[in-house]
Amino acid sequence: MYHNSLKYCILLVINSIFFVGNLSAAPTAEAGKTLFQNQCAACHNKNMKDDLTGPALGGSEERWAIYPKEDMYKWIRNSQAMIASGHPRATELWNKFKPTVMNSFPAFTDDDIASVLLYIDQQYNKVPEATAAKGAPGAAAPAKPSQFIYYFLFVVLAVVVYVLSRVINNLRVLVAAEDGTAHPPQRTILQTLTSKGVIGFLIFALVVLGGYTTVNNGIAFGRQQGYTPEQPIKFSHATHAGIQGIDCQYCHDSARRSKHASIPGANTCMNCHKAVEKGSQFGTQEITKVFASIGYDPMTDKYIDNYDKLSNDEIKAIYTKWIAESYLKDNSLTSLDRKGERTVEEQWNEIAGSLTNDLKETVSGPIEWTRIHMLPDHVYFNHSQHVNIGKLECQQCHGKVQEMDVLYQYAPLSMGWCINCHRETEVKFEGSEYYKTYQQYHEAIAKGQRTKVTVEDIGGLECQKCHY
Repeated sequence: MYHNSLKYCILLVINSIFFVGNLSAAPTAEAGKTLFQNQCAACHNKNMKDDLTGPALGGSEERWAIYPKEDMYKWIRNSQAMIASGHPRATELWNKFKPTVMNSFPAFTDDDIASVLLYIDQQYNKVPEATAAKGAPGAAAPAKPSQFIYYFLFVVLAVVVYVLSRVINNLRVLVAAEDGTAHPPQRTILQTLTSKGVIGFLIFALVVLGGYTTVNNGIAFGRQQGYTPEQPIKFSHATHAGIQGIDCQYCHDSARRSKHASIPGANTCMNCHKAVEKGSQFGTQEITKVFASIGYDPMTDKYIDNYDKLSNDEIKAIYTKWIAESYLKDNSLTSLDRKGERTVEEQWNEIAGSLTNDLKETVSGPIEWTRIHMLPDHVYFNHSQHVNIGKLECQQCHGKVQEMDVLYQYAPLSMGWCINCHRETEVKFEGSEYYKTYQQYHEAIAKGQRTKVTVEDIGGLECQKCHY
């Protein structure tokens, strides 16, 4: 449970109080998962096998087994006290990971720690999952049919119409010949294509096509599947959620307890980026945007007093100095060359341009992210209901976010899409106090009369559930 230091990480006091107060029951892996996601996941790899900012946690109990159980619990609650006492295992960990210091968790009960250890063991020994099945959460979205098929069918239909018109004309000639009457002259292709029948059919087809297009566009109005707006910071979910393995709910922590998932504030970013000051792709540029928005000076490792009162020029002086010093250090120089001067200017212009706009003239202040997922005002959707009670993974609605360098809207978020999900999704009755009221379904499953209960069965298609 080796967290970033008090120097490099702000303790999530509110979350700690909330979870410690609500997970006081007997130790369970599920309770440990919640604690791990919100207290540990930013610094420890969730596969429990690879080091991240802190060490891999899998097998921790075995490594502490030669010492009394209480020693490991003391380490988790206050690592620095254990190091100061000269405990062999604590000293070994400190020598390996210093100067990074683990946060203290004095409010954690024995059951809290036991729950986290259960979850760590569960994840450490978990069999790797197979490739996502078709339709499973995280599976790739089905490919859209190519527009070529529509053009092809239109051409085929036009050919059929032309052939039929020629056949009808030939039949008229044959009938006239049998009756011994003068048969009408053979029509040219132009005459056939401009005949009343063909023109009438084309008008009918245009009316149908126009009506279909109008209705289809009307239904799709306001939907934006595939929407990929440019954001003020080039934030990569593939790096954070994928490579670093940070759990979605560590940043979007309100998804489990609120209607909205919310966008994390810069203080959440700073939990890690007080230690990680340069990005793997853009160096200082993108992370400096976070520093400049919140007023953190990476050169002094302190937040700037009265930062909101500084002018943009004063702010520029602080962060261009930081960028310049980083450039000098990276290139082993003592003074900026032309390339360095250009790099500093280009980075600052990008930072200032991203953090200011027509309505926000100052660099300081909240980062104005562009919202991607949007439901109409008349639709009620509650994240906590789906995350806590439904136990849905974020990927089911948002796609494989852990593979997205640039986030986009994965699902259509249409009414039909939601209804189909409610019809197909099985309710997870087991271990949930919320569903105890559906006694008839519990009894039907126990008697073998039912194999599953879907969201539709418990009222998931009632209009007032989403349109109150």
